[in-house]
Amino acid sequence: MALVGGAVLGTLFNALYDDLRSLIGKNLTFNPLLNDMKSSLDAFKPLIEQIEECNMQGLVAVIEEGAGLFEKCLKVRWWNPFNKYKYSGKLIQWDKSLQLQLDILKVKDMMDGRKTADAVDHLMNIVRLNPYSAASSSRPTPLELPPLPALIVGLGLPLRKMKQKLLTDDGVSTLVLTAPGGCGKTTLATMFCQDEQVKDKFKRNIIFVTVSQKGSLDLIVQQLCDHQGSQVPIFKNEVEVGQWLQRYFVEKRHQPLLLVLDDVWSGSESILGHFQFRMSNYKILVTSRSEFPWFGSSYHLQLLDDGHAMKLFQHSASLENVSSHILQELSTKIVKRCNGFPLAITIVGRSLCQRPIEFWRKTEAEWSKGSSILDSETKLLLCLQSSLDALDDEMVIVKECFLDLGSFPEDYRIPVATLFDMWVELYELDENNMCIANINELRTRSLANLIDQRQVKVEGDDFYDERFVTQHDLLRELAIYQAKLDPVVQRKRVIIEICGNDLPKWWREQKYQPIKARLLSISTDRGFSMEWPDMQLPETEVLILNFQTKSYALPKFVEKMNKLKVLVLTKDDYESADLRNFELLGSLSNLKSTRFEGISIACITRKPVQLKSLKKISFYKCFIGLSFGNEFVKLSDAFPVLEEMTIQECRHVGNLLPELCDLIYLKTLSITHHSDIEALPEDIGNLVNLEVLRVRSCYDLLKLPKSIGNLKKLKLLDIFNCISIKELPTSIGELSSLRKFDMKWCYKLKNLPLSLLYLNQLEEVICDDDTKYLWDPFKLSLGKTRIVAS
Repeated sequence: MALVGGAVLGTLFNALYDDLRSLIGKNLTFNPLLNDMKSSLDAFKPLIEQIEECNMQGLVAVIEEGAGLFEKCLKVRWWNPFNKYKYSGKLIQWDKSLQLQLDILKVKDMMDGRKTADAVDHLMNIVRLNPYSAASSSRPTPLELPPLPALIVGLGLPLRKMKQKLLTDDGVSTLVLTAPGGCGKTTLATMFCQDEQVKDKFKRNIIFVTVSQKGSLDLIVQQLCDHQGSQVPIFKNEVEVGQWLQRYFVEKRHQPLLLVLDDVWSGSESILGHFQFRMSNYKILVTSRSEFPWFGSSYHLQLLDDGHAMKLFQHSASLENVSSHILQELSTKIVKRCNGFPLAITIVGRSLCQRPIEFWRKTEAEWSKGSSILDSETKLLLCLQSSLDALDDEMVIVKECFLDLGSFPEDYRIPVATLFDMWVELYELDENNMCIANINELRTRSLANLIDQRQVKVEGDDFYDERFVTQHDLLRELAIYQAKLDPVVQRKRVIIEICGNDLPKWWREQKYQPIKARLLSISTDRGFSMEWPDMQLPETEVLILNFQTKSYALPKFVEKMNKLKVLVLTKDDYESADLRNFELLGSLSNLKSTRFEGISIACITRKPVQLKSLKKISFYKCFIGLSFGNEFVKLSDAFPVLEEMTIQECRHVGNLLPELCDLIYLKTLSITHHSDIEALPEDIGNLVNLEVLRVRSCYDLLKLPKSIGNLKKLKLLDIFNCISIKELPTSIGELSSLRKFDMKWCYKLKNLPLSLLYLNQLEEVICDDDTKYLWDPFKLSLGKTRIVAS
């Protein structure tokens, strides 16, 4: 192997250093990453200059590779997110290779009397066998606690709660500390290990192991062996690895033992099972972006509040002693944009540190116009992206579901039922169980939050109208960022956010027509007032329109969306909006589901329209008023094959109810959270195909109509929290198919009709302790019926 002279190596290194400085000056796209690399090269530059002659072919190859990579990066523009993400990943991989070679060089320089090529080859062989022996200078040695940052904010309360859970006699033995990447999980775990109470309890029996995304049992064993100075055993299979680990920990059982498994990814969760031993005084703390309910209870690390967020930002931006009113005002706006996310606050603060105030203003102005933090902060993008990349090939649909969440407005509570409607069409998920499983997968991986507003949570309850999904703003921006990686014409989903009348350039110039996206989302603000430009969307199946104006017109291009199946219209406040051009929907032969939120329903009856394929319609916080009953257009004419209707928290519903009785194909009717309904129409018995009737939390409802007995196909009757109902009609005994009856919190019910004895198919009754006694006379005859009081 040829020797590389020090002069040659120095020339190559200096050329690389100059290229790096040039790239930093000419292209701001990768500056956060490049500045870190420059710091590393600065540290090793003196060492390179001292080298006379050695075998450094590996380092030369890496330097030459870097020169070519820098040249390609110079051509990447900020508006090309795909290339930015692609080359950011390449830069990080190259930096790791460079660090490895430089660390070999550093160790070689420190070796007394071993400056020959053979010694360097020997070191390189060691590195190949043991990746930890020449670790990066910024990486802790095996089992060493990671260094704590100079400033720690907002972790005092979580630390106390973790100590309460793990140190008390009645506490847990295993705890999974979970949060998205960059929220401080490792820092909190390190603080826990350094706490005086913790050290007093566990003494020297604290073992801190970093697992990481590509962790394995072999690497963990290697760390443990290196820590105690023993040789790494050779194992034939994973069983032998597990047996070795058990012996290792059992030997330490004479004192309390704390094991910290840091940065465990969902793909490595099988590792956890190998550390479950039956030992007293044995505690395990896991940090992960995911929950592992089978392994231990979870503790969710919350984001920073405003005060702690500002303190962290001021430290990161070196503003502790700055009294500028302008900088303080800009800081408030920028910190608000980070929404309590520690990594975002730190990275943004450092990027603004020592920058002129004009740069601060430019950054804040771009963000306020809809630009993403991820466009400028590559490190933050890659940290968030790694959580998404961890979804393997078997999680393709879960990943697609995550990306769909970016289609809804910021801070919007996405109805679970709406996601079901979308995913049934987009991914052929025919069962609600599959949809909710995907949502739970995102929740356990800290990629979304599930808010359950049911007043009583019953296992197996398939009522989803009170469950919502939310997402941290930065994760939403990640979803939007991902949607933009492909050219407009190739995107699966097109997400457009319009400020005022400022349309995307490609739309103004009518480029990329037609667009093949299956999902289109358009959001407008209160300043939007223009006529919609044309757009061709022959493949779009889901259309989401988010708006804030009091009057809103459906785009005329909607009538040409022949494959549209799901339409969602949302307004972000309780003041109902007037919707125009509703009649355009009449031309859509495949439209199956619509959801209206914050809409005045007069739009339906203003002009004759017939949605011949519509199977489901949902009204949420809509204004019903006098739209029905006094108009020529009947609901049954507009929706001739409707099978499911939901009316939730709407105003002035009374005039709509009689119209419902003509929807003879209706199978599911849900009327929830209303205080202005005293009675259901007597003609409700006309709905002979009805299988589910929910009248939940209708506080003024006094009774059920006698004609309810005509609903021979009804399987579920739900009058939960209808606190004013005093009696049930005798005809309820005629519901020959009824299987489930929910009458919980119907406190004014004092007796039940004897006709309930005829409910031969009744499987379950849900009530409460105050009304359970009413069912005592029926228990013998309804022996197979479960009476559940909660």
